[in-house]
Amino acid sequence: MTNRTPLHLHIPEPIARPGQAPDFSHIDIPGAGVTRRPDTAAAESEMRDLPYGLIRVLDDEGRATDTWNPRLSPETLIRGLRAMLLTRAFDDRMFRSHRQGKTSFYMKSTGEEAIGVAQSMMLGREDMCFPTYRVMGWLMARGYPLVEMVNQIFSNAADPLKGRQLPILFSARQYGFYSLSGNVGSRFGHAVGWAMASAYKGDDKVAIAYIGDGTTAEGDFHEALTFASVYRAPAILCVTNNQWAISSYSGIAGADATTFAAKAIGYGLPGLRVDGNDFLAVWAATEWAAERARSNLGTTLIELFTYRVAGHSTSDDPTKYRPAEEPAHWPLGDPVERLKQHLIGLGAWDEARHLALLAEVDGEVREAIKAGEAIGTLGKSKPNVAEMFEGVFKEPDWRVIEQRRELGV
Repeated sequence: MTNRTPLHLHIPEPIARPGQAPDFSHIDIPGAGVTRRPDTAAAESEMRDLPYGLIRVLDDEGRATDTWNPRLSPETLIRGLRAMLLTRAFDDRMFRSHRQGKTSFYMKSTGEEAIGVAQSMMLGREDMCFPTYRVMGWLMARGYPLVEMVNQIFSNAADPLKGRQLPILFSARQYGFYSLSGNVGSRFGHAVGWAMASAYKGDDKVAIAYIGDGTTAEGDFHEALTFASVYRAPAILCVTNNQWAISSYSGIAGADATTFAAKAIGYGLPGLRVDGNDFLAVWAATEWAAERARSNLGTTLIELFTYRVAGHSTSDDPTKYRPAEEPAHWPLGDPVERLKQHLIGLGAWDEARHLALLAEVDGEVREAIKAGEAIGTLGKSKPNVAEMFEGVFKEPDWRVIEQRRELGV
């Protein structure tokens, strides 16, 4: 006989499921400007409180607080707003294209536009981004041709990647955008390796990488942080905590136990937790981490606290696992609306200019889609089949030569 209490396995569950009322009351959101900004040269041991705060610059009225304010010009902010609006317009149009059968797959970044745009604008043109599929704003902010994006998504004859990647898995080295991969965890390892090579060569370029909250549960995450810590790689490693990893909520990856930024502590790395819907906060935290990396002080882990408004992809129906109205209740709001409100408060923007900009970016997207459709949509046009033999080996292998001969191309 024993009087020991029977053990029970804990299975994390989200606060609300479909049919229940959305509830974010469990989330502690510090006021804007409350989380302190340490000197970039400070020792990691002196900043172990930061992973439990939340870096915010914009308050609820759209005013910028002083602590982390990067003090950007109105012109820079407007460029950021434009890139965010362009990203959202492109997402909406391409989503419709998928529903019309013009592409096989698409993923929207609605609600997360401030992340890719702010970090793209802040970092240098020769720094390298190791992206996930929801930082399309990086390319938008750098002027990547929209029609090239459309052609890649349609997998048509003008696809810049020659049909070698799934739709939205872009690759654009000249824009600092490393080839996307559906194996998301690999982004961290590749970024740390690239950053180590930059340091080994005595270069001055840094790497930035993204994974989602769910991917922190994979070995790639921990292996990358070990190498980043040991070799002080000049990298910025970002965990986009948008609350959902496809249909699994972030608690499955440990969000109920601690913050994702706090995982940095075990590796002796600084961890920053940032309001991912605050363009200024994302910029400021990235600038802080980049300065630290360029000073040979190593890697910073940044948790970008945000919310995935749309489904995981066109193959996903989020109403099957979360309340349909949950996105509207997200307490950190819409990144586009928050930056717009801030600009209006500065006297640098108004509703008339905003509506004009919306029409402008929508027109650009429609023209790009029209140009892509003229070349061909999914199945109507495709790269030359001979392209599959190009770029496989530096010098053609005998098997490639034989296969090409058999195909007659």
